Amino acid sequence: MDLADRMVSAVTAGDTDTVRTCLEQGADPDTMDSDGLPVLCTAVAGCDHLTAEVLVDRGADPDHQLPDGGTPLLRAVDTGSPRLVFAVLGRDPRLRLPEASRRELLDLARHWYETGVVEELRRRTGSTEPAVERRIDEPDGDTIDEYSLSGCTVRDGHGAILTHLEWAFGVFPPIDEVMARALPHAQDGDSNWFAGTYFLSQRRGPRVRSELTALRQHPAPVHRRFLAQVIWQRIFLGPVQRSSDLAQDVDFLASWAQEEPDGQVLAIILDVYTGHGHPDQEAIGLRYISHADPRVRSAAVYCVSRERAASALLGLADDPDPEVRATVAEAFSSQYTPDRPLEPAVRDALLVLVRDECLWVRRPAAASLAGYDDRSAAVLDAFLALLDEEDNDLRLEAAWALARRDHPRTEEAYARVGPLDVFSEYDHRPSGLWSYRANNRSDHA
Repeated sequence: MDLADRMVSAVTAGDTDTVRTCLEQGADPDTMDSDGLPVLCTAVAGCDHLTAEVLVDRGADPDHQLPDGGTPLLRAVDTGSPRLVFAVLGRDPRLRLPEASRRELLDLARHWYETGVVEELRRRTGSTEPAVERRIDEPDGDTIDEYSLSGCTVRDGHGAILTHLEWAFGVFPPIDEVMARALPHAQDGDSNWFAGTYFLSQRRGPRVRSELTALRQHPAPVHRRFLAQVIWQRIFLGPVQRSSDLAQDVDFLASWAQEEPDGQVLAIILDVYTGHGHPDQEAIGLRYISHADPRVRSAAVYCVSRERAASALLGLADDPDPEVRATVAEAFSSQYTPDRPLEPAVRDALLVLVRDECLWVRRPAAASLAGYDDRSAAVLDAFLALLDEEDNDLRLEAAWALARRDHPRTEEAYARVGPLDVFSEYDHRPSGLWSYRANNRSDHA
């Protein structure tokens, strides 16, 4: 099989690694398949964003004129996958594409968005059958609805695609228009919601800030949640802000936190507010540490300073919500430095949490407890008990804790973990075995 055939086969199979190898060996990124189409179209048809991204990065032409008058990029827009469009869009689209091509892409995305995926599928297929709907995971943690009808499958991401293309082409529609595309998709992780909040967070200027912050007074919680998410994106995912702009955002969040009635919105506000050294942070955290909504209690945990953490958090160690207990278990590590003695009340709380019925509580509790140098019998017994856990991550945490304490059962503990090469190469815990052996070399000569 020659290089071109290997390339076509690899793209068809979605074998990105082999595609990359073929390109490194000199394969043409615009290799044609048996239908006379560039293999980028094959990747687009399969919604294979990884392969499409490799091809475009290595020089595949997303604007190649196809026999039907389209381009691979137009076909990517048709799929409704925001992640795929991002992969195929290529470098400098505003400079690369003529105005007519930019307008064609925008018009296509807008047509799908305004018509609706199911209606446009009916128009294109002529079918009157019900469309099959399913929720799928897009890459990078997003989720999106996908519809299939008469052999055609399209994702409902055209609102996100339109917002992305506008940003890429230097088009700035009214804030209400961008927001309207996102609000029907307000469930966590939806690609349309992410695009709306992210690209608005990138827009700067006093008028934009004023229009956005006015949403704080909107009677619908989803609008206020949208604003909170925009600020979250601006602070955590945007370019570094000027200190004056960041201070303005944090002051705004502090004021808003003290009057927001909706728990879901308030939890986002606290999450983005915490950690910026605002003078009211501890008072706000203590105010909401016993809030009725567990999401708020979890977020409030990180508002509380080291000096007040023990008394505030100990009351949440037996919280009925496992996410709150997990947050508390994790906070006991972040609130205290490892060289600071482990207070008896905190140790007792962690010993309870490390036996919690929920795995996602036991894990951070074990990690927090392992970080201290407490060698009391109760702590050592707790780590030895964790070696019987089904979860290999917990067993590794226990083995590492025992190695740190130079415990004589360290070798046995690591044997109970199982293969260490299944863990990330960046995980520090497997190295505990080698450190233990180095410190006890005479026992292993």
